[in-house]
Amino acid sequence: MPDLRLKKTEFWRMKEFAKDKMRLEHIAEAIERLQTHAGNLSKAELRKDVLRYYGIVKNIEIIGEAARMLTDEFKSAHPEVQWRNIAGMRNFLVHEYFNVDEETVYEVIHAEIPVLKEQVIGFINTIDWKHWESQPEKYL
Repeated sequence: MPDLRLKKTEFWRMKEFAKDKMRLEHIAEAIERLQTHAGNLSKAELRKDVLRYYGIVKNIEIIGEAARMLTDEFKSAHPEVQWRNIAGMRNFLVHEYFNVDEETVYEVIHAEIPVLKEQVIGFINTIDWKHWESQPEKYL
């Protein structure tokens, strides 16, 4: 009798590979919102506009959560991106919210986000997603 658990696991993994592109799109959308609403803010303006500040923090959290949810295979295939640090930032924002300072948020927006945007857009536009979803191990 076939082991149905194995088939179910294989199906689940395939389903997760199909979500990698969607998660990258979520990251790209959050980056776009960050750049639209925070790209030109000075540190003083960021400190002053509390509502905007928390919207910015939320989008950084979204980026971290989507990065965390990418398959291990995708992250292994693209080690040039600091996936662990991105997810770690999300965890810090969520669990250590009382220790977050505007300086760190400002630096993430202006130093890290532009690089991540370029990488993510590159992945979205250049990966053969049908092939990735069916044979991700060929990318490793």
